[in-house]
Amino acid sequence: MATKTPITQPEKNQDDLHDEVIAVRPAPSNKVQPPGVAFGGERYMYFTERDLNRILANLDALRQTVFPTSGVEHEISAPKQQHFPSVCLIGLGRCGSNIALDVASLVYNARNFYLSEFNNEEKQNREQEYRPMRWIKRSLHLKQSNALKPVFLIEPLVMLGDLDKDIEGRIRFSNKGESSGFLHDYTKMKIMDLSEVHAGGAGNAPILGQYLAKIILNKDTQRFSNADWKFIHSYLIDSCGIKANQSRLYFYIFSAGGGTGSGMASEFGLAQQYAYMSKTFDTRTLPENEENRGHSFVFEPIFTSGICILPNISDHGVEMSEALHINAGRLLCKYLAEEWDFSYNFDQEDSSDASVMHRIRPWNAMMLISNDIMRYAEETDDGDIQHIDVNAMEKYANQYISQQIFNILTAQAVTTDYDENYFRRAGIDIGETIRLDANDLFMSLAGPVAVAYAESVIPTEGAGQEKLKLFDKQQASGLNIDDLFFRSIDLPHFNKVTQAIEGISLLPIESDRYRATLASYQKNGYDATELKDLHFFKNCSSVVSIVSLPKDYKLSYMDLNKLKSHLNNLFPNTTLKRYALVIGASANISLTTLIVKSPCLSDDFLTLIVAYIKRCFAKDSYRFDEQLDEAMLEFIRSEDFDEAKVDSMLNEFENPAKILDTNWYAIKPMYEKKYRELIHSKDKFISINDIRLSRDSVKKAIKYLREIYRHKISKTRVISLNQQSTKKEKQKDST
Repeated sequence: MATKTPITQPEKNQDDLHDEVIAVRPAPSNKVQPPGVAFGGERYMYFTERDLNRILANLDALRQTVFPTSGVEHEISAPKQQHFPSVCLIGLGRCGSNIALDVASLVYNARNFYLSEFNNEEKQNREQEYRPMRWIKRSLHLKQSNALKPVFLIEPLVMLGDLDKDIEGRIRFSNKGESSGFLHDYTKMKIMDLSEVHAGGAGNAPILGQYLAKIILNKDTQRFSNADWKFIHSYLIDSCGIKANQSRLYFYIFSAGGGTGSGMASEFGLAQQYAYMSKTFDTRTLPENEENRGHSFVFEPIFTSGICILPNISDHGVEMSEALHINAGRLLCKYLAEEWDFSYNFDQEDSSDASVMHRIRPWNAMMLISNDIMRYAEETDDGDIQHIDVNAMEKYANQYISQQIFNILTAQAVTTDYDENYFRRAGIDIGETIRLDANDLFMSLAGPVAVAYAESVIPTEGAGQEKLKLFDKQQASGLNIDDLFFRSIDLPHFNKVTQAIEGISLLPIESDRYRATLASYQKNGYDATELKDLHFFKNCSSVVSIVSLPKDYKLSYMDLNKLKSHLNNLFPNTTLKRYALVIGASANISLTTLIVKSPCLSDDFLTLIVAYIKRCFAKDSYRFDEQLDEAMLEFIRSEDFDEAKVDSMLNEFENPAKILDTNWYAIKPMYEKKYRELIHSKDKFISINDIRLSRDSVKKAIKYLREIYRHKISKTRVISLNQQSTKKEKQKDST
């Protein structure tokens, strides 16, 4: 692919800017839309650069900062243009940016160990007390030893964004800051400086975070004082899915309980999906010249996922802030309503472009990880949860999420993601791996997703053997596949041998009940009769299992069959089961299982949604008793959905003032004035009222829950024209 010189574009006048905002008119409908409804209305108006040459110039500018080269190197490598990594992590808000930063730091350190670019002793001293680094060093065999060569992890592109103007200072003066050289050397990490739009956070109110994100995403990128934003915008939104942008997987990491991450994440995801879907419906032929030939908007599947950190719901003697639960519930309710529109809302069959464009959702899937993981991990580690340090709990969360991201990244990594000499040095046969590409994930993962994870140390006897076949008919000594699978679905716990946090990311039911059910499952020889009856397992529509094997380790057919048997027994109604086999990405054997859609029926998920509906939608007579709690269960279970009862219990729109201890009506005009000042076109103005969730959104979320609650499959029955004679025919013949 030839390297192209960026093209300087003339400044546009105000009239020209109107053409750069994609606006699709709503599909015809007999139903009158209430004012301000985001779903189905004409309120999706995100700025999108349509000039292909300008997009390519912006991508080249970003590429030059991601892959910096000297003048001589640039001339030598000119015929071969660097590809963007296949994966991008977008960390939003304080929590999300910290986790994405941790992942980038771990990958950076793994590479440094592999390439021996920095002094190992100094690095070990600095990371002595950092538990996630102990896990990665141990799992990757990052030791001063020639016996085993460590693996080289792929390096994702990492974007960090926050409404706090001091995000760069916070990162620079953290323990991963300038002293380690990390910020300077890891060129694949970029900070989204959005302070010119807003510099003071979202005040723990997701609707404000969402509104500020709308301002950012509606403003012409050429008018930002931060020159880097137009490059990042072209990468994330304008060019997703085209040939010139090779990234195909995007992971949005954020906390559901906050204001910035919870509000911004879904808005950024919607803007990306909207731009991507617009390209798929754009049938016009763009003029091509020698410089942009082959870069036009070619349809390529992308997979996007939110990685959502849910707040603690219950704690020992500590009552969590109600606002955290309400904020998380709002995000979940909004996401389910959008998922219902996209996946199931076909009452009025309409395949028009406008109809499809108004049924988008922010991500293909949303992975749910509960902060209660940290509490259970401490409980099983004989720790005193009353005295655990807050930062230590956050590091637990970051480590668990990092583990899952690593496994998903390596399961789909393409050879261009690795160092060109990696496979030769590691002695790995890439032909033995079974990958999951973006299309596999796109087809297999949708809606809410939970994660089950465990890993085991491999037998040391096989370390010095000759290269073995991938599968062996004999039992591999030292591996207990039953125990590995059990630990993956167990309550979260800390594995002292591997330094990994194992277990399930979201409990299906209350912890004491789940612990007792698991004990019965194990006692009865892994008989899933009782366990599989939980909706979390019974109503699961699909599972994706990722098995990671060390180089030259042989996995027996018996172990493989046992693993498949456990999955079949525990998930009886899955329509689709997908497997990935990763070789050489870890020194341990690990199992990751992604559980699709049914997590929305878990106790924690339902509790958060109902907490939000009661506080922000319920009429006064239903806000403080259990009537609405019981009614929600009835709405999901009953054969017929009584929408009139929902109307009688809920107000038409959410009331954001219910979670803010101040005057909402004084705050609202302040933010709307900011919108008018930053986006001058009157016809693009959006009021905060327009992004409120409506009672219709709640109904759609309930319909989604009802759909998953009723999920079932019919077992395949053999159909044959060569049936044996029936018993009746036999009796006739005998007479």
